[in-house]
Amino acid sequence: MTLFSFPQPFVHDHPPVRNIEDEFRGKLTRAQRAADWVAVTVGSWRFIAAQSGLMLVWVALNVTAILRHWDPYPFILLNLLLSLQAAYTAPIIMMSQNRQTARDRLEAHYDFEVDQKAEVEIRAVLDHLAAQDRALGEIHAILVTLASNGSGGKTNAADTTTASAETERRTAAS
Repeated sequence: MTLFSFPQPFVHDHPPVRNIEDEFRGKLTRAQRAADWVAVTVGSWRFIAAQSGLMLVWVALNVTAILRHWDPYPFILLNLLLSLQAAYTAPIIMMSQNRQTARDRLEAHYDFEVDQKAEVEIRAVLDHLAAQDRALGEIHAILVTLASNGSGGKTNAADTTTASAETERRTAAS
C-alpha cells in the first residue's frame, strides 16, 4: 500500500507586518507637520468659506465707507494680501504633496513586499491542497477497489496498485 506524501509545513521566515504610517509620522519635523497642517487647512471648505467671508466683509466695509476707506476700489491692498497668501501657500502645499508622494512610494513598495510574501504562502497552501487531492484520490481508489471486490475488506496488492496508478493518472491529467 502507498504511503501518502505531503509537503513540509510552511515556515514563516519573514519579518512581522509594519505600519508605514507610524514609521513615516515618527520621522516628520515640526516644519513638515506645519506644512501638512497648512495643506489640510487651506484645502478645506471651511477655509474657503472663511476666506470668502473675510473678503466680503473687506469689500463691504470699503465700499459702504462705514469706516474710513483704507482700501478703496479696486482693492489693491486686498489684491496684494491675496497674492502674498498665494505666494507662500503654494510652495508649502507643494512640500506637503512631495512628502505625501514619498510616503505613497514607500507604501507601494511595502505593499509589493507583502504581496510577494502572500504569493509564497498561497503557493504553499496550493501545494498542500494538491497533496491532499492526490491522497484523497488514492483513498477513493482503494475504497472503490474494496467495494468492487466485495471481499469484505480483503484486498490484494495488484488491485491496490492498479487503483493507485489510476488515481495518479487522473491527478496528472487535471
